[in-house]
Amino acid sequence: MFRRRRRAEEETAPVVAEEGPSAPTRTTGPWDVQDSYPEAERVDLGGLHLPIGPGFEVQLSLAGEHIDGAVVLVDESALQVHAFAAPKRSGIWDEVRAELAREVTAAGGTVQEQEGPFGVELAAKVPGQGQSGSTGPQPVRYIGVDGPRWFLRAVISGRAAIDAAAAETLESVVRGVVVVRGDEPMAPKEPIQLRLPAEARQAMEQQAAQQEEFKPFERGPEITETR
Repeated sequence: MFRRRRRAEEETAPVVAEEGPSAPTRTTGPWDVQDSYPEAERVDLGGLHLPIGPGFEVQLSLAGEHIDGAVVLVDESALQVHAFAAPKRSGIWDEVRAELAREVTAAGGTVQEQEGPFGVELAAKVPGQGQSGSTGPQPVRYIGVDGPRWFLRAVISGRAAIDAAAAETLESVVRGVVVVRGDEPMAPKEPIQLRLPAEARQAMEQQAAQQEEFKPFERGPEITETR
C-alpha cells in the first residue's frame, strides 16, 4: 500500500567540500547499485530499491511536489529512509549527526551517541506522538550510512526503537536497501528524488482515466417512462 506523506521540515543543504578519504568498502548493505548485492524482493522507487516483507505498509514522503523518502510501517514500529547526495571523497554522517543532535535538543528532546549495527548512531527521545498514539517523549534511533557519493539516513521509531527483537526486522530493511545515485551533478545533502513504482503509477493512471470517463454532471441517455 502506498500513500504520500508530507514532511514536516525540509532539509537544508549547505555545501561541503569534497575532500578527505573515500568511503570504506561495504561488506553488507545498504548497497550501491554498482555493488554485487544479494537478490531480494524490493520495490523500485527509482533512487531507492526498498526491500519489502509480509505485513509491511510502505508510504512515500514529499518535499514540495517531489517524493524524497519512504516510510515502512510494520506492527508498532516505523522506519523512515531518505537518501542524499554526498561528496565523492568524504562522508557526511559526522556532520549530519551533529546537526540532528542540535535539532533534537533545541526541540526539547534528549540525545546521546551509541554504537549500533551500522556504526555510531543517535538514541534520542523527542516530543511527539508515538505509533500507538501515546504522547510524551518518544524513543527514536537515527542511523546514518555513508556510501559512494550518497548518504542514507534511517530513522527507527516506535517499539523497534527500544526493542532489539522488533528492531531486527527494520534493520534488515536498511541492510537490503539499494541506492541509485545517478551520474548527474548534485550538491551535497541534496535529496535523491524517488518515484512511484510502476504498478502504483499504472493504477493511478487507470483511476484518473476512469474519473475522466465518469462525468456525473453531464446529461447522458434519457429514458422516458410511459404509463
